[in-house]
Amino acid sequence: ELPAQVVAFNATDDLALLRVPTLDRPPLHLRANPPASSPGVLLGYPEDGPFDAQAARIGETQNVVTQNAYGNGPVTRLLTPLRGLVRPGNSGGPVIANNGEVLTTVFAGTTGSGPHGGYGVANATVAALLAGPQTPVSSTTCDG
Repeated sequence: ELPAQVVAFNATDDLALLRVPTLDRPPLHLRANPPASSPGVLLGYPEDGPFDAQAARIGETQNVVTQNAYGNGPVTRLLTPLRGLVRPGNSGGPVIANNGEVLTTVFAGTTGSGPHGGYGVANATVAALLAGPQTPVSSTTCDG
C-alpha cells in the first residue's frame, strides 16, 4: 500500500488519475488506437486478493450510451469491450499487450451466463485526462 493523491477526476468516463509520489516504477505507455482483436493480459487484484493476470482480448473501441460513475445518464463515452475474466477489484487495472503497452483500462465486468468480459476506458480518454490540468482535487466532492 502506498499513499496516493487524486489529481484529476472525470465522472462521465468514470476515471480518476492518481499521483503516487513514492512509487518508483516507470509509467505504462498507452497504445494509440489499439486494433480490435488485440490479445493482452488483464492485470489486477480481483476480489481483494493477490495480484492476478488473466488472458484477454479487446474489441472495437466505440461510442456507447450509458450512465456515468454516479448512475446518472444517459451519457455518451468511448469504451473498449473486452473478453476475459473481469472480477470486482479489476477496475482501474490495465489490459496490456505483450510489449507492455496498455490496450485499455478496465472499469466494469459483464454479468450473466455468457462469456466472461467487460469494458475498458478507451486509451484516447485516458490520454486526454493525462494531458489536462493535474492539481489535487478532493476525493469526497468529485462531480466531474
